[in-house]
Amino acid sequence: MKFHWFHLMPYPDLPDNFREKYRSVWVDVPSELYDPVRGHQIYNEYLDELEYAAEVGFDGICVNEHHQNAYGLMPSPNLMAATLARRAPNVGIVVLGDSLALYNPPTRVAEEFAMLDVISGGRLVAGFPVGTSMDTNYTYGQVPVTLRDKYREAHDLIVRAWTDPEPFAFNGKFTQLRYVNVWPRPVQKPHPPVWVPGGGSIETWEWLTDNDYLFAYLSYAGYKRAKTIMDGFWDYVAEQGKEMNPYRAGFLQFVAVAEDDAHAEELYGEAAEYFFERCMHVYRGFAEAPGYRSIRSLQAGLATAIGQPRSIVGATPRKWKDYLEDGTIIAGSPKHVEEQIRDLSDQLRIGHLMTLLQFGNMNKETTMYNTKMFAERVLPNIQGLWNEWEDKWWIKPIENRQAPRSLSVK
Repeated sequence: MKFHWFHLMPYPDLPDNFREKYRSVWVDVPSELYDPVRGHQIYNEYLDELEYAAEVGFDGICVNEHHQNAYGLMPSPNLMAATLARRAPNVGIVVLGDSLALYNPPTRVAEEFAMLDVISGGRLVAGFPVGTSMDTNYTYGQVPVTLRDKYREAHDLIVRAWTDPEPFAFNGKFTQLRYVNVWPRPVQKPHPPVWVPGGGSIETWEWLTDNDYLFAYLSYAGYKRAKTIMDGFWDYVAEQGKEMNPYRAGFLQFVAVAEDDAHAEELYGEAAEYFFERCMHVYRGFAEAPGYRSIRSLQAGLATAIGQPRSIVGATPRKWKDYLEDGTIIAGSPKHVEEQIRDLSDQLRIGHLMTLLQFGNMNKETTMYNTKMFAERVLPNIQGLWNEWEDKWWIKPIENRQAPRSLSVK
């Protein structure tokens, strides 16, 4: 099993009355709440945390893309990945990812991902999310009913740009280019591993399985609620006669490690409340534009976690014990956390676990402590899970990679 350190980079200084005074953390959150000088500090603290995770034994470090929000301050994850490619030379750089339909032309993604793969020496994981409705429809003005068609056309163009050795013309419905001739080319062949983050769209399961991509289920409702989604995914994999390899699936999970269960609540309770009460405070009208999700997925009862009533993710205020009981947060002593992750692995058949060890307004000191506790007292006991399977969805770095001065490559 592989373990990844995932950072959302939330804005940690939203006011206490944020939920009552402002209708949404996304799309129309007033920019007057953002302090750029404070932003300078927290960007660098967040990068320190990611670099620390790379030093203490995580397989990958993860960043992602969101726009016009205080939930995650990464409108360009590629900028973050570029800094990490130099400062974290021994781990996978997992970009989850670039929302393909937002780039015009999509060859921009092909170029920047190729640059990251070359700079890192073949350590890029290329994430291809459709993107939330808030980011794609409301912030970037994409038409909901054509979003997925545009996304898939962009995907086809990017993959061909990486793999076709000759210049070619591309005449798509959304993009027309007389010359496609991407320089540089990725180090990894035929291209970097592709992970597709999703929230449970049936069409996404089918498409990524047919392409043999990894399904990265990014859920904030916890691993116990995720079983229905993952069972549906694995049923489809089996129906298609594909290998039931756990490494073709990943999952995102909040984790909070302390000396004992009571200490965990003391350390992390406030940060959890901040995240679910403020960072997840999304106006429901923004959460899913009409046409964003297909009729098939709606009929199956599949919905995004973001923008749902608090009874599902965060709408009467919940207590720490509620988050633990339903598996939203895995927390407690190292032994207790280990037991829960083993249960998660068994229940969901997950080969790649993306851990959220920083969330809400958790400060740097507490984040470092959480990371250290997990790396030293949990991770060594569970790294052997699923080792009988070959991981076909992971990076293939080149040997003799260049490293920044004062940093050595293992």
